[in-house]
Amino acid sequence: MRRIVLGIETSCDETAAAIVSSDKEILANEILSQFEDHAAYGGVVPEIAARSHVEHLDHLIRKALAASGIDWPRIDAIVATGGPGLIGGLLVGVVTAKALAFAKDKPFLAINHLEGHALSPRLVEEVDFPYLLLLVSGGHCQLIQVEGVGAYKRLGTTIDDAVGEAFDKTAKLLGLGMPGGPKVEAMARKGRAGRFSLPRPLAGTPGCDFSFSGLKTALWRQLEKLSQQGGPDDEDIADLCAEFQAAVSDCLVDRTGRALTQFTASFPDHMDNTLVVAGGVASNMTLRQNLKDLSAAEGFHFVAPPGWLCTDNAAMIAWAGLERLAQGAQHAPDFEARSRWPLDTTSKPQIGYGKRGAKV
Repeated sequence: MRRIVLGIETSCDETAAAIVSSDKEILANEILSQFEDHAAYGGVVPEIAARSHVEHLDHLIRKALAASGIDWPRIDAIVATGGPGLIGGLLVGVVTAKALAFAKDKPFLAINHLEGHALSPRLVEEVDFPYLLLLVSGGHCQLIQVEGVGAYKRLGTTIDDAVGEAFDKTAKLLGLGMPGGPKVEAMARKGRAGRFSLPRPLAGTPGCDFSFSGLKTALWRQLEKLSQQGGPDDEDIADLCAEFQAAVSDCLVDRTGRALTQFTASFPDHMDNTLVVAGGVASNMTLRQNLKDLSAAEGFHFVAPPGWLCTDNAAMIAWAGLERLAQGAQHAPDFEARSRWPLDTTSKPQIGYGKRGAKV
């Protein structure tokens, strides 16, 4: 039976609504970016983000319905991101979804934002379980065995900063503005790696965990030296971006290579091993190519969703909702949005454990 759901995404600074069917047809996918609202502050301001979601979400939902040609009787469920993310924005999306579900007498389902990324490749390609996922975004950097819908085993995570956060802070240090990742990538194309020497944290060490805090500090120190010498000029900035991107790539390839070995050991009889990279940082073409080369060398099939599906969007949330609905899942009206919501709830958190739960 063909199902159609409305998906809502408000976990950070994109307001999004999408309508997706169970036969993988994206009937509408509306996204409103808030880059200009936050640019003056050099990063996302939670209060501004939440206010923008309030102002624009209902309009985007109406726009998605109009674009899809789907009316309310044909919608089978309302799906919204329930966490993790900025709590103000999450509340806007969850409360809106609950209200619509009640008013239209539809099932309501809250989706883990990370699960949206984890399952997104299955919306656009035939990707069978199990597969290894490298999830790289502004708030997360994890290696996860995706064994099925709702079945996730974390092999590695960041012990300090997420890779996307490192890109954003590097862009801020270098005065490149927002969005940080694309700005650094664009400058890196003009520069040459190797002129400056930046570390590759944890590369060559046991395990699959990541670290990017020291890399940012090393870049800041290089920038301080250049400032004392009257710089940096445009060439310096381009070369710093190229070296930073190369260092990040080397770290990702090293840690992912170790995870590929663990995955193969976990599933020795699995014949079609797949590495999936998802999340906003997966849009970086240099990182994609290097991970693709790693996959080929290790005998893995490489899958990366198209760029528009890597960044925050409601189509992936709608699709994850469809995958969950196929299992009979739905949430009661008393579901509470969660600023922290790890995919693998059994793994020991590396950082940020408190009253709100594990950060990663």
